[in-house]
Amino acid sequence: MPPVLLLHFGVTCALTGLIWTIQVTHYPLFAQVGPENFSAYHEAHTRSITYLVGPLMLAEVASAGWLWLEGRRAPLFLISLGFLAAIWLSTALIQIPLHHRLADGFAPEPHAKLVLSNWIRTLAWTARALLLAPAFLTRS
Repeated sequence: MPPVLLLHFGVTCALTGLIWTIQVTHYPLFAQVGPENFSAYHEAHTRSITYLVGPLMLAEVASAGWLWLEGRRAPLFLISLGFLAAIWLSTALIQIPLHHRLADGFAPEPHAKLVLSNWIRTLAWTARALLLAPAFLTRS
């Protein structure tokens, strides 16, 4: 098994588990923090989660690029790259702006949009893990 393939699959699986934790636990609990503590809580959340998610997302996209440059063109891999693009676009165009709206205090409307729109990333990362699994399993 090429180390970069192992890295790519491992990082994708780690991000899949992380996004499910955020989707079903973390984001819904934003509503329970309380208005007096929310801004500080949200700032701490965004700072700390960035230290975890940022390097993993960069490793995922870098290893995908490496695999592409190596000539990987299997249909499942190519489809997974489409989901990776959707994740990055959703993060940049939807989730980050919604987090900016929540930075000054809790508001039900952007919070509900954050929880709902995060399903894009949750399902896309899940699909990536499932699409990449056959390549990992057949090469181990």
